[in-house]
Amino acid sequence: MDRRTVLHLFGAASLAAGPARAQAPAPHTKPIPSSGEAIPVIGLGTWITFNVGRDRHGRQQCAEVMRAFFAAGGRLIDSSPMYGSSQGVVGDGLQSLGMPPQVFAADKVWTSSDGAAQVEVSRRLWRVPRFDLLQVHNLLAWETQLPMLQAMKQAGRVRYVGITTSEGRRHREVEQIMQSHQLDFVQLTYNPVDREAEQRLLPLARERGIAVLANRPFQQGGLLRMLQRRPLPGWAAEIGCTSWAQAVLKFIVSHPALTCAIPATSQMAHVRENLATGGGAMPDAALRERIAGDIARS
Repeated sequence: MDRRTVLHLFGAASLAAGPARAQAPAPHTKPIPSSGEAIPVIGLGTWITFNVGRDRHGRQQCAEVMRAFFAAGGRLIDSSPMYGSSQGVVGDGLQSLGMPPQVFAADKVWTSSDGAAQVEVSRRLWRVPRFDLLQVHNLLAWETQLPMLQAMKQAGRVRYVGITTSEGRRHREVEQIMQSHQLDFVQLTYNPVDREAEQRLLPLARERGIAVLANRPFQQGGLLRMLQRRPLPGWAAEIGCTSWAQAVLKFIVSHPALTCAIPATSQMAHVRENLATGGGAMPDAALRERIAGDIARS
């Protein structure tokens, strides 16, 4: 039985139970090192899943995903000018939900020209007064864009700044920027299969007091498709996991340097399942290695 089928059955049972059903525990939070502000360890990505263009049903579905995300205690939503229509879809969703005050708006600058102008376009699409976090997407023109973002922070036009990379690319350059510049966040790929960041970037983030966002936690679904043919091992119950998706997310966010994982989804059941991962017991170092070993052998 695949993830979608299990969640469909679970969702039907939950609806049948009515409003008296027990509430899921509040998700764990971790502090942003540069400020101490706490954010939930599970966020929401929008790459591919929110790129629905003008399709009305698709936009409504994304708004409902956001509704479920906030209802389960989520805050951080991450997008980018690179993500097609995703920014506008997020903005429409926020407006339809009454602009939830708890939203932590994270976006990116992705241009080699006028970054400030692009940020303003993004802000209008999101319909927010300002972003909480702006990141230089995949280090594009970072020598120009990072000082621009830092100036925006000094002026109070954004709260946090950072840089991003994905799929293990340009880690050497990311490390150099982390060592030589004042960053609040770094975003990178991390999951039980993609562990290169453990070697230098994650220890450096702890040393330098930089929050870490983990992108591509499921390798765009490829990791879960590989795992779904295997039953969950016995250790899953020890940390309250009912699916491989939850096991993968628990592995990620239990790393001491990780602040928040940002899985992308267009399914309400999936976002509820993902947010439920943020509560309950977390694996210790020994169990983390066992999880990674079991998944690597799949």
